[in-house]
Amino acid sequence: MSIICPDCHAELEHQNGVAHCDSCQKDVLLEARCPECHQLLQVLKACGAVDYFCQNGHGLISKKRVVFIIGN
Repeated sequence: MSIICPDCHAELEHQNGVAHCDSCQKDVLLEARCPECHQLLQVLKACGAVDYFCQNGHGLISKKRVVFIIGN
């Protein structure tokens, strides 16, 4: 899934909850959402690893399945 810059509509490169727009030279905050219930995921960071946990009963969510949206 690609994420589009809200200002210039270029494709953003995302990494660890932040997306960067090379055209605008802006960083955009991303929210990690559960692919099942679309609620915010808890981000767990330890020893360089980042994992995602759904507190609404879906447990650990694979990074490949996380839905990232542009945050407020």
